[in-house]
Amino acid sequence: MSISIQRNLQKCMEDWKQISGLDFCLLSEDNSVFVATGERRIPSAGKLEDFRNGDALCTANASCCLYKVMDRDELLYILIVWGSGESTSTIGELAVCQIRSLIEAYSEKNDKNAFMQKLLLGSYSEVEAFNRAKKLHISSSCQRAVFLVETRQAGDEHALTMIRNIFSARTHDFITSVDDKGIIIVRELVSTETYENLEATAHMLVDMLGAEAMTQAWVAYSNVANGLRDLANAYKEARMALEIGKIFYSERNVFGYRKLGIGRLIYQLPEEVCEMFIEEIFDGESLDAIDGETLNIIRTFFENNLNLSETSRQLYVHRNTLVYRFEKIQKRFGLDLRSFEDALTFKIAMLVSGYLRYQTKP
Repeated sequence: MSISIQRNLQKCMEDWKQISGLDFCLLSEDNSVFVATGERRIPSAGKLEDFRNGDALCTANASCCLYKVMDRDELLYILIVWGSGESTSTIGELAVCQIRSLIEAYSEKNDKNAFMQKLLLGSYSEVEAFNRAKKLHISSSCQRAVFLVETRQAGDEHALTMIRNIFSARTHDFITSVDDKGIIIVRELVSTETYENLEATAHMLVDMLGAEAMTQAWVAYSNVANGLRDLANAYKEARMALEIGKIFYSERNVFGYRKLGIGRLIYQLPEEVCEMFIEEIFDGESLDAIDGETLNIIRTFFENNLNLSETSRQLYVHRNTLVYRFEKIQKRFGLDLRSFEDALTFKIAMLVSGYLRYQTKP
């Protein structure tokens, strides 16, 4: 059992002790203490073994009562309740019922989580997914979207806890992961929600993780999935959006699959084609041959829609200095960045160079 169920059982037992004045202890299969409300001497290993192997579900002696906590025919735990009053037996039986309820609730949640993980990875056929969802009381027809959250630190438990708290009131959403690289949110949508709402949710996650968890986050989201059968593809869309976004749009933190622009096209090109293009544009050189200051000027120029005056104002650089820099680029590569066609070619070359760098990094 996980730390989560252990923590819940511990809290329940502390409450029971406060109400009844009795001490409780739950023993695992190897007779180790799983949770307890105090340090008490437990029965000998021989007595515990006899109780495990016997048919009785409970037994008592002068100082304590022992109960078997069963799941169908499987013995999960032995509950010890210390006390000899008439109410001890009743309190112990109630405690067993509560423990079983907690374990069943945890198991159902765990089953749903495992189902969603396998579904996202495409491990079910359509019929299998439908039947399994019906058994787990999960809607197979409602619309959902998949969000993928990545933080600077892999396997960030603090971020995971915070995201679960954000969506705690939304009982039909799923928060899970299939590896250490990201947190997956499968969000159930209402009919009035649009892609603008998905974008707003993604930005909210980035802002909350930055402000509360003090971590930089990137969030990608899929197109709307119209049923369970579409969720595996939606997960692939979110993963692709995150990867493409981090390669081509490093200045952003939110990436929608519908808003990947030219990055999506370049991402699907063979590397050989990209290398040929760079060779053609830079004539044996590469983007790395251009100094950082000039590249910053070019990026700002593109951000300002090829407006020299606005670029000059933002960078506190004289207009003639910009013209001089662009003329050097033109002499070197034959591209006049002040013309739309050449600027577009250079912009694509910058994106392709970034993609090739990403492909070759260890």
